[in-house]
Amino acid sequence: MNQQRFHTELLHPLTESISNGYNGAVLICGASTETIQALTDHSIIKQVLANLFSSIVSQVKEELFVSVSFLQFYPDGSAVDLLSLNKQSLRLVTHPELGSLVGGLCEMCVCSVEEAFSLYETCRETLKTKTGSISTRCSSLFSVTVEQKLRPEERESDVCRSRLQLFSLAGGASRTDLRGVNPLVKVLDQIPNSSPTTDANLLPSLLNDALTGNSRTVLIYCINPEGLIDDETPSALDLAQRVRSLVTKATVGCWSPKVTEQKIRDSIVNLRSVIMSQGESELHDIYRLADLTQNLQIVKNQSWDKRREESEKIKRCKSSVSNQQFSRDHHTDHREITETMKYLQDQLRREMEEHIREGKGNVEKVQERVARIQHLKEALREETLKSGAAAGKSQLCQQSQLEYNKAQEQRGQLKEDHGRLIQEEVEKMERDLAQEQLTTEGPQRELLVLTRERQVLVLQIEALRSEAQQAERDLQHQYHSHQAELHCLREESLQVFRVFRQVSEEQRKISEGRYRSVLLEAVQDAIYLSAQNQQLQADNKQLRKALGELKDTLTVRGDAMAELISHQQ
Repeated sequence: MNQQRFHTELLHPLTESISNGYNGAVLICGASTETIQALTDHSIIKQVLANLFSSIVSQVKEELFVSVSFLQFYPDGSAVDLLSLNKQSLRLVTHPELGSLVGGLCEMCVCSVEEAFSLYETCRETLKTKTGSISTRCSSLFSVTVEQKLRPEERESDVCRSRLQLFSLAGGASRTDLRGVNPLVKVLDQIPNSSPTTDANLLPSLLNDALTGNSRTVLIYCINPEGLIDDETPSALDLAQRVRSLVTKATVGCWSPKVTEQKIRDSIVNLRSVIMSQGESELHDIYRLADLTQNLQIVKNQSWDKRREESEKIKRCKSSVSNQQFSRDHHTDHREITETMKYLQDQLRREMEEHIREGKGNVEKVQERVARIQHLKEALREETLKSGAAAGKSQLCQQSQLEYNKAQEQRGQLKEDHGRLIQEEVEKMERDLAQEQLTTEGPQRELLVLTRERQVLVLQIEALRSEAQQAERDLQHQYHSHQAELHCLREESLQVFRVFRQVSEEQRKISEGRYRSVLLEAVQDAIYLSAQNQQLQADNKQLRKALGELKDTLTVRGDAMAELISHQQ
């Protein structure tokens, strides 16, 4: 389709409404390949951000506040804030003035579209680095919050607040997709119940709010032409129609921070007076007081000065980490690989336990779970190989580098000593020749000069021979060191393959035991059904025999009755 028309008719009106105070959301699904993902980032995300900033570029910086945040969602529903320094716990909070917020979410202030998109790309790279091979199954949310004063001349002016949410949802619309089921499908299954989702995960709640709450929402589904041969394309089209049938309630977000804060403080004072006047406090009053205190803290955290200060702190920390990244590269990689392996092992164990416990069930759910287990096995195998290679490579490379630097320093020191010694010998020769110049002439002087030069040449030859011997010893040492490193790497590789083989054998035994139990149950069921069939056949014969006897009895009675009637006549 024409991309310019796509942006003009769909995305540009959305960004215009956000600059006017409405909330907006863009749901991007179906981007399963890196090529499509790159196209999405540059042709959709970047253009949306450019449209948004061009709409608000006329505002003065002191009257405008723009901040961004980035959330990463794992396949199990857990969420991680990629901008957080201390990894605060995240929770969904519903505020009476501000609507749905994510408590504990960190924000960074931005001043241009380049800065915002650069931060988005950095977070995307961090997501791929942290999740590794399961990055294609992780969803993300990049949010841009825009706040502007309605009356800039007043210090405590009302604020127009809007928010743009860019969802990147992993998985397919089909329930048999090997990448997993798109979170949007699960949310749409809960919406017809006419009740808000009770899921403790953040992503379903945020999607539910974007689809039915205070937002103007756009769904963009990238359909692969190869999906025509399976049920992915029909499922995607059906999903789009279901989303299109939903209705949102978008309103302009205007509020006064000072008035809201004072109102909450007055409510807290009144509620405290009520609680103190009562002999026994009502439980709902205590809960109400806790909610008001939490709402007050949220309003105080929305201060522009405080958010700018937190943003600067995050930027300084990121910059410090970036400056020290080269020296700590291998330690960070090893720690991230370890965390990823631990997460994958926990996920695989949980999936295996559920598969063994709920082996008999819906065929689609079983196929989906088996596909997830297979993906986790592959990811765990890759991370195991990567972990062993990274740890061994880091230690061996560091040791080799230290030995090489030490040998190079020793050779340099030896060369410097020899050069100094030869220079001293040359200077001594020149002094001796200068003293004997007056006493010796002719052939005797030439013989003396040649003798002294021969001594210097012999000294240079000895220095070169010593340096060559030292270099040969260093080379021999480096050779043995590299042989040891090669042997160590070979042993580590064999160890990794042994562990992988052991895990595969354990999984094979578990699968074999389960299939044996299933086969045994099937044989028992067949024997039971055969016995029941024989019993039913025997009962059928008995019933037929009884039916025949009953017919004979009725026939005899009928003949006797007919004979009696004929006699009476």
